[in-house]
Amino acid sequence: MAFQKQASVGIAFLIGAATVAEFVAKDVSSPQTVHLNAKKRSETLMFWVNVGMIESAVFIAIAAMIDKKHAAAFLGGAGLQMGITYSEYLYARKLGLEQADLEGTEDYQSEKQGGGFVYEGPG
Repeated sequence: MAFQKQASVGIAFLIGAATVAEFVAKDVSSPQTVHLNAKKRSETLMFWVNVGMIESAVFIAIAAMIDKKHAAAFLGGAGLQMGITYSEYLYARKLGLEQADLEGTEDYQSEKQGGGFVYEGPG
């Protein structure tokens, strides 16, 4: 495959690479957090998912208004990804609430001592 030496080709190449990295990072991090911690804070986690969806919609709408030539592509890609992402979160929350044996990743004992939660990760 030969690339023409144009700035737009380089930008498209970087967008393709960055998009894959972003999808992988999104899929292994945030839905997993909802799944593991749904029993303690699914409402809070889903609140921030909703904020992210609204923020995304605003930015995509602005991009579509600025670049009318590509507006359909912006809206189509964003709409598809928003649907996929929201479905992942809903499914993760459902699994987390249904699985009684999940321990979660957060320790809430410190709340009784006046603090927030304490991360008790490896090490």
